[in-house]
Amino acid sequence: MFKIPVLALSAALIMLTGQSVYADAEQRRQAKRIHDRLTGTPPSEVILSEMETRLIDDPTGKSAAEKALEDPAFYNVTLKNFAAPWTNEEQTVFTPLNDYTATVIGMIRDDIDFREVLSGDIIYTGNNSPDYNNSNNAHYEALENLGPEIANLADDNVLTQKIQSEVTLLDTTATAGVMTTRAAARAFFYKGTNRAMFRFTLMNHLCTDLEPLKDNSRIPDRVHRDVTRSPGGDSRIYLNSCVGCHAGMDGFMGAYANYELEFDEVDDVVTENTAHLIYTPGTVQGKFLINENNFKPGHETIDDSWINYWRNGQNALLGWSNGYPGLTLDEKGHAIGNGAKSMGRELANSEAFAQCQVKKVFKNVCLREPGNTADRTEANKIVTDFKAGNYKMKQVFRDVAAYCKGN
Repeated sequence: MFKIPVLALSAALIMLTGQSVYADAEQRRQAKRIHDRLTGTPPSEVILSEMETRLIDDPTGKSAAEKALEDPAFYNVTLKNFAAPWTNEEQTVFTPLNDYTATVIGMIRDDIDFREVLSGDIIYTGNNSPDYNNSNNAHYEALENLGPEIANLADDNVLTQKIQSEVTLLDTTATAGVMTTRAAARAFFYKGTNRAMFRFTLMNHLCTDLEPLKDNSRIPDRVHRDVTRSPGGDSRIYLNSCVGCHAGMDGFMGAYANYELEFDEVDDVVTENTAHLIYTPGTVQGKFLINENNFKPGHETIDDSWINYWRNGQNALLGWSNGYPGLTLDEKGHAIGNGAKSMGRELANSEAFAQCQVKKVFKNVCLREPGNTADRTEANKIVTDFKAGNYKMKQVFRDVAAYCKGN
């Protein structure tokens, strides 16, 4: 039997099709990788073929990634797991769908300016029973239990954008995106002094903890009374360590002065099902007086004003914006404001916020942080495009998946 040599057969195919069979195989692998990374599920043969064709027409991979983003699994699985760790102190994905997670999913799906995640009067709810309840998570757990076949979060008739103040009955001026959702309040306003809400907002949305922001040169006039100035009887510990975090952090803390998680107790046991966020305009919550005798001359919170001392000093490297609407600066260049909404705008308009979103997506899709020079160069370009494109997160997922398609 006469056999055609493999090289001759390959050459003949190249002459007939104008492209290499090896190139086709590579593009098919790239298409599958893009789909797998964005959805966590293998594509159908039809979808894979279309993505492969798109890669031939657009070698950047962006068009192929846009096709993968049409898969409902991107919303029902990838985005749910992407945002779920932000809603609890344990930072675990093993937590039910809630108003925080649902709002992030909806905002990404609908291409809403993602800076609104920390300041918007926005929330996403389902079309299912029971209705949204300020005191429990039953609405979202029921939605999730329906499964994606019935409750597809990619469908805007299933997961719908609402005005948060109308749903939760908070003052519209009190709403601050996901910070004022029930899930965030339950996780970060519970007990304590509200510093947890600020710390986890930094971790989740600026990709930094307090320790890297420590700056002993900041003005300490806002450090609260509960912070002892002589821990263990040694004032040097405060001056060399504690004040570095508290000077900057406590400057922001007034923004949360009117918020508290309220719950009922049955036989002295906290019943989570009745926990809900309350807002008391003009009245500072009692938790700001916890341990006030530790240092009586310390700062007393009397209103919801905040100041950003980190605009000067080493933390100016976070890239604070000088031009967003509503920005007010004092004579020394510190941003000032009242309430969580204005503080959320200050954080979300920083360069660190934009970089953080790209970094999180890069790690989620590429399974690594931007490490080498090529990664960092591409990540910086994606950050620039993200800001220029009105902060659309879906665009970031597309661009990162295209970059990490492989060779």
